[in-house]
Amino acid sequence: MNASGPSASPPAVGSVAAPLDMRLGVGAVAAWLAVSMTLGRSPVVALLVAVGSVLVGLAAWVAARQGGHGTALTVAAFCVALVLLPLSARLARARDSPLAHLALSHANVTADLRVTSDPRPLTGGGPASAAPRVAIDADLTAARFADRTLVLGGRVIVFAPAQTWRELIPGQLVRSRVRLAPAANAGLLSAIAAAQSAPERIGQPPWWQRAAVVVRSSLRQAASTLPAPVRGLLPGLVDGDTSELDPVLAEHFRTAGLMHLLAVSGTNCVIIVGAVLLVLRRLRLGPVMCAAGSGLVLIAFVVVARPSPSVLRAATMSGIALVALAVGRPRLAVPMLATAVLGLLLWRPTLANDAGFTMSVLATGSLLVIAPTWAAGLRRRRVPPIIAESVAVAAAAHLVTAPVIAAISGTVSLVAIPANVLAEPVVAAATIAGFGAALTAPILMPLGQFLAVLAGLPCRWLVWVASWFGALPGAVLPWPTGLVGGFSLLAVVCVMWALAWRPRRRIPLVAMAVTALIVQIPIRSVTSGWPPGGEVFVACDVGQGDALVLPTGRGSAVVIDTGPDPVLVDRCLHDQRITEVPLLVLTHDHVDHVAGIGGVLHGRRVGRVISGPLAEPESGAALVADALRPRHLQAEPASVGLGLRVGSVTLEVLGPLRAFRGTRSDPNNSSLMLRADSHGVRILLPGDAEIEAQQQLLGVGADVAADVLKVPHHGSAYSDHSFLSAVHARLAVISVGAHNDYGQPAPSLLGELDRLGMVVRRTDRDGDVAVTWTNGRLGTQVRRAVGVALSEGCRPTSRSCGFGRRAELAAAVGLPIAEGVTDRQAEDSVSAGHATMGACRTLARTSPTACPPMASGCRTSSWSSATRSFSLREPSSRSPPPRVGSIRVPISTSGRAARSSRPSCSTCSARRCSGDAASW
Repeated sequence: MNASGPSASPPAVGSVAAPLDMRLGVGAVAAWLAVSMTLGRSPVVALLVAVGSVLVGLAAWVAARQGGHGTALTVAAFCVALVLLPLSARLARARDSPLAHLALSHANVTADLRVTSDPRPLTGGGPASAAPRVAIDADLTAARFADRTLVLGGRVIVFAPAQTWRELIPGQLVRSRVRLAPAANAGLLSAIAAAQSAPERIGQPPWWQRAAVVVRSSLRQAASTLPAPVRGLLPGLVDGDTSELDPVLAEHFRTAGLMHLLAVSGTNCVIIVGAVLLVLRRLRLGPVMCAAGSGLVLIAFVVVARPSPSVLRAATMSGIALVALAVGRPRLAVPMLATAVLGLLLWRPTLANDAGFTMSVLATGSLLVIAPTWAAGLRRRRVPPIIAESVAVAAAAHLVTAPVIAAISGTVSLVAIPANVLAEPVVAAATIAGFGAALTAPILMPLGQFLAVLAGLPCRWLVWVASWFGALPGAVLPWPTGLVGGFSLLAVVCVMWALAWRPRRRIPLVAMAVTALIVQIPIRSVTSGWPPGGEVFVACDVGQGDALVLPTGRGSAVVIDTGPDPVLVDRCLHDQRITEVPLLVLTHDHVDHVAGIGGVLHGRRVGRVISGPLAEPESGAALVADALRPRHLQAEPASVGLGLRVGSVTLEVLGPLRAFRGTRSDPNNSSLMLRADSHGVRILLPGDAEIEAQQQLLGVGADVAADVLKVPHHGSAYSDHSFLSAVHARLAVISVGAHNDYGQPAPSLLGELDRLGMVVRRTDRDGDVAVTWTNGRLGTQVRRAVGVALSEGCRPTSRSCGFGRRAELAAAVGLPIAEGVTDRQAEDSVSAGHATMGACRTLARTSPTACPPMASGCRTSSWSSATRSFSLREPSSRSPPPRVGSIRVPISTSGRAARSSRPSCSTCSARRCSGDAASW
């Protein structure tokens, strides 16, 4: 997240003595809301609202001249007109441009593009075999097609392969073959472009962009001798470069409320410019020289961090804070902030729907308006000034930005304030030393490395603070997303503020807050009921992918596949207290099985790594090799018949006999197919094997019988029914992502599992699924992890939340993407939805049509926090045939053959459940 200063205060925070002038502030808010509501609408609407605002402003001005009270309304109306009049013209130009008309025909053109942003990686949602892709903002200046060249002008967003496009820098002019598509209701965006060829560079980008590349790469080189977590963190603190940051550490920063440190924000600018001002004042230079020197340093910082909208926004906000506090005129704080907001909206109207802009403005306002009063109050109560200012700044910034963060992420951090208070004292030292390393490394690398080592010392403290707070159970609370969630939390904040207005109520409120934290965090970790105990197999809820765990002893487990996201698999292993992975199995190299490997490696000892016989696709194989290389590990291809024993787990490789070629999906069919035995429970793990591989295994007479089946390929329709029948499993576990684009699990597959009488557990509906063996009975326990499944069907992927890559598209253009649209369709056209600021929408759970939540027989379930424990109870002879969701479970347990019958299902009730608990 991109906030302006929860963790850094300026040189002095004074008290507010004079009343604040809020008139221009009201005008800026009105203009902001007007731009936000009209940005995706017709230019005519924007023009009509602007003209109406002028008329309202004139009427209010006349009323004020005659002694009325219309001054604030006058200012607000004219501010709305000021931003909407030019916006209506820009909207008309974007909608009626030749580029927009060309996009309607989905033309393939050779385009000249001027890159205007750094490439942004796209995560999730695409085909498992797809290579990584990026999104790039650009201006399309010319297009060639049908032997014609058109000189065009318009903003586009380009979706392209990461391998050939990720090295481009802002300002670079490139030529590429692209396929255009219309950008429906996308504001100032004229078209969507899908790259069909590698970019051909034309000339050189501007010198300042080239200089920024040299400085940024030199900083990474200077930090290369530091430990891995610090090495990736330092560039993020200095210039927002998080390309080498451990994604799990980044998630800890987010959970701890420290994510603003990893983006270029007002914090960076305030620290650097404040340090320069301090030095210049020590040298007894006059105000003009101090302003000039600090201005030059601020310009240098903007160049190094790239003059993107977020950087310029941060520089503007921090400049306001410094000027207002330096001149000692807090009364001017709100007018200056409002002027900056109006100027930024005139320059780039799309900032109105940008969450980072919202949080920057709110945090800056809290720094100027709220924090001084709170700091002064704490000092009056004899709190040391440094502590008073740290607590005031952190609390004020977190309080005002929390509703926005909740609306986007669906969570509320309970540890953000203490984490920021602990982090603040070292942020300035790390930023200043790191900026010095960035400036000196291109000229004198040894000096840059020395400064990087100095900056690494406070960075180690930041890593510890983020890791400790970010890993606390219950550190975040789930919250509704979107406007409902944001305004709900805002209402809660306002109520708490009103209650705390009277001094007598403050102490009870503080006591209640402390008590709630004590109950939520330490006690939650003890009473969560997870891991369940007696587990022999756990399917982690990692979205659309596989991450499977076979516990082998205390703190140790065999891990099979790592899912698509390192954050999610690390969360699952951390919750099971897994610190050592003696054996890591990668069934095949599709990204939904290997892209999360960094999460398994994070903070854990990993022994041997084995993989399937086919190193395809190349992107997945390269990802695995890059992740294992620093650990001096490499994946060893496993052959059929290989037997492995790790602790209490025995593994045997059943297939494939050799790598498949010429099938529908060679990597899927070449998946390792394993049989595991843990405490006498047999588990079949066929990876993503499809029909050809399953038939081959049956053809060689392999023993595939098992108690538990991990359903192949996330429950796709490409499964052989005779293979499923030969397993004779009592329990089927499907590792699949909610609302995925593939329609998995397939209805035909579910119907076959139903016919075979298998009880089904699914990670998309149940969350983490643990298979347990206790007292000779096989059971399951499932858990929906708080902070992972934020809302039904809404899951964070690399700081995104929503439907795979569609969430990235929404973030890129400031618009939501309609449900049911695949990632490829979303790249073709951005559709308007019913959400705001790209927030995820809560989806309705698909409920079973009959026989409500009961297990084998009529299931009794006990709920503990986010955990559901299920034990299977056999019904009495009077009970009708039960059903699990849409899966019918027959009464008879005389043999496996009995499970293949298809009894009818009638209404179950808890009163009909009787009999003693029995094993399946």
